[in-house]
Amino acid sequence: MKNNFLSLLLFFLLIPNNGSSQTDYWVTIDTVLNKNISIRAILVDGDKLWYAGNTNQLGYYNFKTGELCEKLVESDSLKLEFRSIAQNSKSIFMANIGNPAFVFKVDKSNMNIAKVYTENHEKVFYDSMQFWNESEGITVGDPTDECLSVIITRDGGSSWKKITCANLPKVADGEAAFAASNTNICIKGTKTWIVSGGMKSRIFYSEDKGQTWSVTDTPIVQGQTMTGIFTTDFYNEKTGIIAGGNYEQPEQNFQNKAMTHDGGKSWKLVADNKEFGYASCIQFVPKSKGNKIVSVGASGLHYSTDGGNSWQQLIQDKNLFTIRFVDEHTAFVAGKNKIIRIIFKK
Repeated sequence: MKNNFLSLLLFFLLIPNNGSSQTDYWVTIDTVLNKNISIRAILVDGDKLWYAGNTNQLGYYNFKTGELCEKLVESDSLKLEFRSIAQNSKSIFMANIGNPAFVFKVDKSNMNIAKVYTENHEKVFYDSMQFWNESEGITVGDPTDECLSVIITRDGGSSWKKITCANLPKVADGEAAFAASNTNICIKGTKTWIVSGGMKSRIFYSEDKGQTWSVTDTPIVQGQTMTGIFTTDFYNEKTGIIAGGNYEQPEQNFQNKAMTHDGGKSWKLVADNKEFGYASCIQFVPKSKGNKIVSVGASGLHYSTDGGNSWQQLIQDKNLFTIRFVDEHTAFVAGKNKIIRIIFKK
């Protein structure tokens, strides 16, 4: 279904920062999608924002023309929820959570959909997906054996192969991944970081596009089913951030955010016992030299201009799950029943 629609423009004033030394920012918000849908998977593709959500829903919003195009993914009458989305130049790829698990390939030119991977297992649950280049991509999920579930394509997404646990690090009992915002994988060049949570909060790292892996401990809270790292982003191959916390105690703001400046070999907590608690998505602002970062989660949207050491709350909405930037001033945020466009202003 295609239609043009009128966006509802809302203006949000800056919420006071309670003494932060940062430069104050304002945001304006434009609601571009308002319907009964939960969205944790979005990506920017030229002038389009693609999204995938629950109840089999797929679509894009053209932010130059205002056009909205939507389509239902049909698969044997199953109700599918998508939390993973990725792309190359010709196709969009999506993976659903739960059993059975599928990967779908969507032609960008006509939105034709093909199922390119199927997995049946009582524990199967895919969380996140990214591509290294036109031909090679990776999808990560919870363990069905003694390692994280990792499937890789080397042929542009036409086929996917699951990596055996003999070629992956073992997970601890109760260690898994979170499908919070399609950000528990981050890729820079050939380098890949995957984050885990639950009984352990660790970094799984590959420098050769998933051929070999190492594991690093982090100071993020761990030891319970819903604790750990929910999201990561890297500004470049050295500077990165991880965030998360305790999903069941969303105001808990200690051991929930950390920075690295050596490519993930070591991590240091930032803003500990301060600022926001549970975070579902964290992203660096483009062209900010790694100093500006945005987080969304249970306490709304927070903004840092000093590499995560202090934060400013810009939006109180607790129903925002994931964010992606178009440029250094503009981002799209998706969540419960909405997609909004945010413009950041001093």
